[in-house]
Amino acid sequence: MWTHLTTAVATFALALSTAAAWVTSSAGQSRQSTQWKAAPITLDGLEIRGPICPLGNNILVKVKDTLTATAGGILLPDQAKQRPTEGLVVASGPGKIHPFTGVRITNPIKEGVSVLYGKFDGRPVEYNGDECQIIRDDDVLLYYIGVTMKLETVTPVRDNVLIKLDEKFGDQPLQTSSGVVIANQVMKGNVPCEGIVAKVGEGRMASMGNFTPSPVKPGDSVKFKDYAGNDVMIEGKPYSVVKMVDILSTIVADAKDNSD
Repeated sequence: MWTHLTTAVATFALALSTAAAWVTSSAGQSRQSTQWKAAPITLDGLEIRGPICPLGNNILVKVKDTLTATAGGILLPDQAKQRPTEGLVVASGPGKIHPFTGVRITNPIKEGVSVLYGKFDGRPVEYNGDECQIIRDDDVLLYYIGVTMKLETVTPVRDNVLIKLDEKFGDQPLQTSSGVVIANQVMKGNVPCEGIVAKVGEGRMASMGNFTPSPVKPGDSVKFKDYAGNDVMIEGKPYSVVKMVDILSTIVADAKDNSD
């Protein structure tokens, strides 16, 4: 009898020990999972249930600081410049549905690329504590991969054309033949509207999703409408991003020489 009682007590003690060990292990795992819990996702300072997933042709862009490269290649934020219009794509929608044909117009901008967009385009939001903009793919002038824009890496979007301007329209003051330096403010009204085509986009998107190719090609000298371009500096040289429809004509070299 005492043997059976001893055996029962031992079995009960073992069961209690196992249960206690399981509870301790579960509590430890619970604490560990709490420690590894992902940081909350916030939008305009409020916690939301999950990450933003843009719809249609909307794009979520994290605004970049405007960067200036020193002679040694060090990138420094330039606080003197206007509000940045460059950003890193955090998420993008699949593209909009054409209202008449029902064809989805594919969004050419994907997550991870950097974009240049119009200064007044988009809606500002604060996402996970970062300054962001929600823009449309139609607002994007060109995109590129990397920290800064380089001519070999930038791609104009759709019907945008990248035109290289005369370097006298850059950030440096102008100097006359007599050595008189003219400040940029004096030349503010002298807006360049001629240049050489550097790169062209795929073309103008039609209602069925196909492209109408650009009427100009890299190397063409062109004239475009006054104030039609969006000025941008690439590797220290002045360029303008212009819509295909705003290019008025090509300039034949012989004709230009004769006019001079």
